[in-house]
Amino acid sequence: MPFAYYNRLSARDRAVYERSDAVTSVVLPRAEGLRPHVEELRRALARDDRPAVAAASAALALGVTKGLAVAPLGVEILAVRPSAGWGELHGLYTREERRPPFIQLWMRTARHRRVVAFRTFLRTLLHELGHHLDYELLRLPDSFHTEGFFKRESSLFRQLVPEAGPGRGQDSELPGLK
Repeated sequence: MPFAYYNRLSARDRAVYERSDAVTSVVLPRAEGLRPHVEELRRALARDDRPAVAAASAALALGVTKGLAVAPLGVEILAVRPSAGWGELHGLYTREERRPPFIQLWMRTARHRRVVAFRTFLRTLLHELGHHLDYELLRLPDSFHTEGFFKRESSLFRQLVPEAGPGRGQDSELPGLK
């Protein structure tokens, strides 16, 4: 079932949305080899060590992009999340013509300025990386928040944090994707 904003999309964007929604997982080759980066990220967040969080996040993003044979991207870790009446910004994927794509993630909550919980931080990293994969792996002209998008994010999370357990629903297969 499409999200409510689907009805406001153009015919072209609806087609992109539907292509995105049809892909429900990404098979990450050698995911177990990336788990040490995940554990370093967990430890760095617990220590409130921003340079170590940045290094672990960048290493994990590079490992995912290399494993999936897509272009790498930059990762920048910032301090306190920006916020306004709409809420807090957890992460941001930026794709511009004259520079490589990059992700910005914020390490502290806006209200209490506490370090973000590990699972939330990792999911945010994977979410922003998911936008990059929409362009580079799926070759979509845009990246929409579809059910398929969120399922792909969860599939990456489960492969990197196996104790998270299996997801729900059926996976649809495409070459290199599931």
